[in-house]
Amino acid sequence: MNTEAVLAVFREAGAVLEGHFILTSGLRSPVFLQKARVFMHADKTERLCRALAARIREAVPGRIDYVVGPAIGGLIPAYETSRHLGVPAVWVEREQGVFRLRRFEIEKGARVVIVEDIVTTGLSIRETIACLRELGAEVVAAACIIDRSAGRTDVGVPLVALAEYEVPAYPADALPPELAAIPAVKPGSRNI
Repeated sequence: MNTEAVLAVFREAGAVLEGHFILTSGLRSPVFLQKARVFMHADKTERLCRALAARIREAVPGRIDYVVGPAIGGLIPAYETSRHLGVPAVWVEREQGVFRLRRFEIEKGARVVIVEDIVTTGLSIRETIACLRELGAEVVAAACIIDRSAGRTDVGVPLVALAEYEVPAYPADALPPELAAIPAVKPGSRNI
């Protein structure tokens, strides 16, 4: 599955939105990929995550013990991707602003792949890596359905992306005039 095929799935689901959006990273963008509109369709989610699992198998040598998803956005793709990899899925969630593995235990030395929905700056992945390393896990890779940075984001481990789709993103104090003229909307899940 290539980038155009992934974007076609997002378009079929009405998940490519245009306007003025505040991204989870705090950056502003004229395009928002509302993955919840994709994830509400099991067939579309299964197609994307099966392809992502195949890409992970190609990129990650050796065994994978767990797939870990950062809550909220990574829960569904981590679960569905883990199903295709045949390994358990667990998730981290925020506790007083910091990712913690609250509901599960993993063994020291467990080989883990983090699966996220969409990556812009990679902050959630880096925070997940810190949590897992603190527990003694070996994070062998991270993966996402769409990398909005087109390969420029460094998350600290190899990043496997099903699609790379560069969309402009701006700091709030450096908006182009046409974007500044539109009221901003924050559709993401951080801080909820």
